[in-house]
Amino acid sequence: MDFTFSDEQQAALEAAQTVFARIAPDQVPSPALTTGAVADDIDRALWKRLADADLLSLLLDPEHGGAGLDPIALCLVLRESAKVLARVPLLENTAATGALQAYGSPELKADILARAGRGEQILTVAAHGRTGHDPAELAVVARQDTDGTWVLDGIHTAVPWAYNADAVLLPAHTDDSGRAVLALVPRLHTGVVLAEQFSTTGERLAELRLESARLAPRYMIDTEQAWEWLRLLLTTGTCALALGLGEAVLAMTSAYTGKREQFGHPVATFQAVAVQAADRYIDLRAVEATLWQAAWRISSGAAGPLPASADVAVAKIWASEGVRRVVQTAQHLHGGFGADTDYPLHRYHAWAKHLELSLGPAAAHEETLGDLLAAHPLG
Repeated sequence: MDFTFSDEQQAALEAAQTVFARIAPDQVPSPALTTGAVADDIDRALWKRLADADLLSLLLDPEHGGAGLDPIALCLVLRESAKVLARVPLLENTAATGALQAYGSPELKADILARAGRGEQILTVAAHGRTGHDPAELAVVARQDTDGTWVLDGIHTAVPWAYNADAVLLPAHTDDSGRAVLALVPRLHTGVVLAEQFSTTGERLAELRLESARLAPRYMIDTEQAWEWLRLLLTTGTCALALGLGEAVLAMTSAYTGKREQFGHPVATFQAVAVQAADRYIDLRAVEATLWQAAWRISSGAAGPLPASADVAVAKIWASEGVRRVVQTAQHLHGGFGADTDYPLHRYHAWAKHLELSLGPAAAHEETLGDLLAAHPLG
């Protein structure tokens, strides 16, 4: 498999590196030093720089002011964002606009896409469902009145950036056939109630409760494959975030063990230290290979012996397990210094736990992969 990036994808990567170079991870708010949310808002200065660099409109077609790139380009940018713990809804906003572009009505696209691509309107996605274990679309029931209006009832938990977004794109299921639909729900809307929750990162999440919230048909996407497409993109993007975070942590660990001395020698020269670091390097290369395989499948629509969802499941298994092992080994090799709140490693550990569990831990995706293998026997 040739994973050489195109000139356009490479340009997006270089633009991202320029933007994120100004972020200092040790200045990111620490969950260990704050009671409640670490901040009330996203990093608005960074959000504006991303918009100015056209990195919020990567997936949008030129007619909507975008670059017309693919999920691979998005994953390259997300990888860089995680290296510096960027506090912006880059994945959620981009995935939501991509879904609206692919499946939304012409009126909805004209109303939302260009503004979201310029950073003037922030979108997020509710993908956790009610419990985090059951399919997310089962958390909300959508029914259509005789006048065509849709009525939504249910709860989504752990919605990221909900308090700072203008609208939430969420899955639901119809009360008649049970098919999955998507709804774009304004944050300030009758029947929408938010309650604070908190991530391991210290960021403010929300329990989003819908109490007979009424939406015009233009805000609904009644296309069966829309939620599956969005879910796969979100999961693949989460793997890209895990890879970037893991690479930053391994680089931090290498630098520390290279200068930390015991018995007159850098601890990096000790065999036990070198072997552990090498194991984590292998983990990250597996995360990288499976990530690009998944991103390529959903970008190209290429056929395979298993559906693209299988490649995404494999990528998330490696990402969840890999990022956990990387931060655990990093803490071990840093010793007590790794827990020092003046040092950024503890922030990466908190973010890694969030990414490990986001959109399902490894075990959930192993179950998904098993079901796919049973339904599509190989050989």
